[in-house]
Amino acid sequence: RQRGKMASLETAAEHERILREIESTDTNCIGPTLRSVYDGQEHGLFMEKLDARIRNHDREIEKMCNHHFQGFVDSITELLKVRGEAQKLKSQVTETNGHLQENGKELTTSMEELRQCRVQQRNIATTIDKLTHCLPVLEMYSRLQEQMRAKRYYPALRTLEQLEQTCLPKAGQYRFCSIMAENIPKLRIQIRDTAMSQLRDFLESIRKHSDKIGQTAMKQAQLQRSLDSSVSPQPRVLLGRRGRKAAPAAIRAGMGVNPLSEQDTGILDVEDEEEEDEVPGAQDLVDFSPVYRCLHIYTVLGLRDVFENYYRKQRRKQARLVLQPHSNMHETLEGYRRYFNQIVGFFVVEDHVLHTTQGLVNRAYVEELWELALSKIVAALRTHSSYCDDPDLVLDLKNLIVLFADTLQGYGFPVSQLFDMLLEMREQYGEILLKRWNVTFRQVIDQDNYSPIPVSTEEEYRQYTSQCPFQDPELEKLPFPKKLPFSEFVPKVYCQLKEFIYACLKYSEDLHLSSTEVDDMIRKSTNLLLTRTLSHCLQYAIKKKNVGLAELVQVIINTTHLEQSCHFLEEFISNITNVPPDTVNATKLYGTSTFKDARHAAEAEIYTSLNAKIDQFLQLADYDWMAAVPGGENLAASDYLIDLIAFLKSTFSVFTNLPGKVAQTACMSSCKHISTSLMQLLLDPEVRQISMGALHQLDTDVKECESFARAGPVAGFQGDTLLLAFSDLRQLLDLFTQWDWSTYLADYGKPTCKYLRVNPHTALALLEKMKETSRKNNVFAQFRKTDRDRQKLIDTIIKQLRNLIAQHHT
Repeated sequence: RQRGKMASLETAAEHERILREIESTDTNCIGPTLRSVYDGQEHGLFMEKLDARIRNHDREIEKMCNHHFQGFVDSITELLKVRGEAQKLKSQVTETNGHLQENGKELTTSMEELRQCRVQQRNIATTIDKLTHCLPVLEMYSRLQEQMRAKRYYPALRTLEQLEQTCLPKAGQYRFCSIMAENIPKLRIQIRDTAMSQLRDFLESIRKHSDKIGQTAMKQAQLQRSLDSSVSPQPRVLLGRRGRKAAPAAIRAGMGVNPLSEQDTGILDVEDEEEEDEVPGAQDLVDFSPVYRCLHIYTVLGLRDVFENYYRKQRRKQARLVLQPHSNMHETLEGYRRYFNQIVGFFVVEDHVLHTTQGLVNRAYVEELWELALSKIVAALRTHSSYCDDPDLVLDLKNLIVLFADTLQGYGFPVSQLFDMLLEMREQYGEILLKRWNVTFRQVIDQDNYSPIPVSTEEEYRQYTSQCPFQDPELEKLPFPKKLPFSEFVPKVYCQLKEFIYACLKYSEDLHLSSTEVDDMIRKSTNLLLTRTLSHCLQYAIKKKNVGLAELVQVIINTTHLEQSCHFLEEFISNITNVPPDTVNATKLYGTSTFKDARHAAEAEIYTSLNAKIDQFLQLADYDWMAAVPGGENLAASDYLIDLIAFLKSTFSVFTNLPGKVAQTACMSSCKHISTSLMQLLLDPEVRQISMGALHQLDTDVKECESFARAGPVAGFQGDTLLLAFSDLRQLLDLFTQWDWSTYLADYGKPTCKYLRVNPHTALALLEKMKETSRKNNVFAQFRKTDRDRQKLIDTIIKQLRNLIAQHHT
């Protein structure tokens, strides 16, 4: 029971808690609370407590209502009283309103009229204000149309910008403003396209007329050079290395054109321009306003970069066209001149644009273009100048390149590569000169008569001696007529050498070279002329067909005089270059060695020709190698040998004027050749048998030769020197004709040997031929004791000779 009581108390407490929770909780959240009631077993008891709690609250409400009821009744009573008063007030207000409406009709009408008037005033003020903003727009648009019709595009663009940015925003949203606003981009495009079209026309015009522009600039540079040379008479060494010249500066100053210029004349008409004393400036030929105008227009449009890129791209294309030479440019100087004029015209325009615009082209861009141009110019000139074989054209081209380089150098462009190329061309010029002088020298050689020059008057004598240096006191003392020792070849060659030096000097002018460099160039070129061209021509003169001994003698005399004139050439070069010949490291002329070599070649040719002539005589020799030993009569020399000696005597008589020991050498050479040839006849393998009679005939011929040598056909030999040429043959013939074998074999190898110059091989070969002759001619020799003894003796001598050869070989 007690446990049941405890449970009921807990249940009562739980129900009380639930009731408090229901009273204090929002009805939306009461579900979980009620669920806890129905989950329990005492929901009936809970409902009873709930009803008791409701009744308790009802009683409290009733008490509260009873407490406030009297105040409510009083309030209703007061409200009923107020309703009556409100009805009276309403009727009074209605009456008062009627009177007020009646009395305010006039005021209302006046106020409406006043309102309408104020609205009109406001509209008028607004209209005036709008017109104030619209009229400038219309005026500005009218001015824009007028500027467009007048092709004043840059002011039109400024007007367009002001119209768009200032006037139209103030004018408001009107149809005509919308139309204007829609037309503004179209007008900008029209202005841009028109300016670009004018620029294209300008670019096309300067491309066509760059030749005239360059020609004008080069004429101005030439006038400036003439002025410099007249003011400063000393040689111009560094012309063109002074930065920007006055003439180009004047050109740039004169070509300054207002960018707002309204006349787009482009290139002025210069085709019909008459030549005047004064050369027109480039500013008289070019109007740059299209460039300035287009630049400003594109700048205002915010397209300056586009314009700069387009201008530079187009000018690069034009540069490539200008730098492309014609295929036949090398044929005439005019072709080179047009090529240079176009290039100068191109860069004169670029230089002016560089200095009269701010950034359209910059120095780096112009220098890049010039570097490109310079490489192409040098390559083109190297290619085309290599086709030229006319020295006059090369010289004119060099002067034109110098003028071209000086012109562009005056505008600040570096031109050192051009002068380097001119130095390369100088080598080519030298080669062309050498070819021309080769022809000239050959003509002189072919026209020469190889005879001393006859002079009959003093005037003639002075004329020749003035052409080439010649002094001979003995010849001057002789009366006229007389002969100069040399032929026409000498003065002509000497004059041509001086002409060649002058031609070299002409090319060296205006190359900014020092006197020493010019002197060195001339000397090296002259050395080439001497050692190569003239040397080959002299060899040609010596080696050509039908050159006789007299001509060769004259060649020797001529080259001797030219050799003596070489130091006069040295002085001549020093005089025209103002460089002393004894300067340190100065190149010396090789003329002396050239003429010496030619003289030696002529001398050798004389010796060769003499020997060839001797061989022709020797071919007539017809020895009977099986001739019998002659009886008591004296043998006569062979006919061919008599003719040969007569020829040599007449020939050597011509050699009296030869310098040095040429005559003695020729005479000795001839005698040696005769001796050698006769020895070869003896030892000829085809001659298998030789009789003693043949040896006696040969001995007689050798005696005739010795007689010729002893007579001294040429002066200058000491004693019997010339006889030594026949000593080998003489000793050999003496050995056989005298049959002095015992002496030969006994004294062989001794300095005092009588037959010192007889070679045992030679003696053996000849002895074997005699043995063969003796064997065949004496078929019955074995039956005669003397012949058998002689045959034995020959066999014995042959054996001894072989032993002697073997001993010396060992």
